[in-house]
Amino acid sequence: MLRYLIGRVLTMIPTLFVISILVFTIIELPPGDYFESYVQELKMLGEPADLAEIEELKARYHFDAPAPVRYFHWVWGMLHGDFGYSFEYRMPVNEVVGDRLWLTMLVSVVTILFTWILAFPIGLYSATRQYSWGDYGLTFLGLLGIAVPHFMLAIILMYFANIWFGISIGHLMDLQYLDQPMSMAKFKSILEHIWIPVIIIGTAGTAGMARRLRANLLDELGKQYVTTARAKGLSPTRVVMKYPLRMALNFFVADIGSILPSIISGAEVTAIILSLETTGPMLIRALQSQDMYLAGSFLMYLAALTVLGVLVSDIALSLLDPRIRLQGRRG
Repeated sequence: MLRYLIGRVLTMIPTLFVISILVFTIIELPPGDYFESYVQELKMLGEPADLAEIEELKARYHFDAPAPVRYFHWVWGMLHGDFGYSFEYRMPVNEVVGDRLWLTMLVSVVTILFTWILAFPIGLYSATRQYSWGDYGLTFLGLLGIAVPHFMLAIILMYFANIWFGISIGHLMDLQYLDQPMSMAKFKSILEHIWIPVIIIGTAGTAGMARRLRANLLDELGKQYVTTARAKGLSPTRVVMKYPLRMALNFFVADIGSILPSIISGAEVTAIILSLETTGPMLIRALQSQDMYLAGSFLMYLAALTVLGVLVSDIALSLLDPRIRLQGRRG
């Protein structure tokens, strides 16, 4: 086990190195850079551009150097905790992300818990009562939840909230707290607003996870060892809980690889529609404006969490399911 862990951690290093090259290359592919886009935008608005400041920023962040040199400085800075400078926000990336990162993590973690708490009993009920009226009803709701996109559900809820109650359900807090430091009043406001994006984002995830749990559990319940357990007189609850449910949970653990990056990225389109103060809209804006260091830092965050999530899920799967081995037998 220890040898496996050391090997996987050592493998993560070249993997992240290759990903960093790909991220830098993709960001560099569009013609021009942030400064050229910024100057053109000012010209369209009829405003003068401070060319001296722009040239100073280019020199400071090596935009006048070849791409390999810029890549080296970018990676070297990240290794020392310096994720660069956001040209659009005119401040270091670490400061730009700020509260948005924690708000995104809060929304994502609560959404994950919401999804698991609902999906687990729904999937268990549907599998143990296959083809009942309850199973048909939950299946219909599940397919409906999967079919309706996040952003469409957000638009529908915003419309009816405005028509029926005359209120706006956007933002993660009351408007007076947007630029304020964290306080008990602000945190209370966040807790009052967070349930709306959690329900919207978690609907499809809950439906999909419940359907997968139902399918996996039905597959396990049809195997010979379950028939043998029933023939020996074990109670229905013990028959289900002892091994079939444990084996059906493999996909829950395998999803960790995708859950960890989603904690940072969030549901971008839904966040834009609801005007959420999360990192998703900021990432999209950074990619559109070619804000290299901000966009690159976000993408490297996601890559690192994906690689780490895959490692955690592999280890957890080996502990959950004895049929999975970390290494083959020696001949």
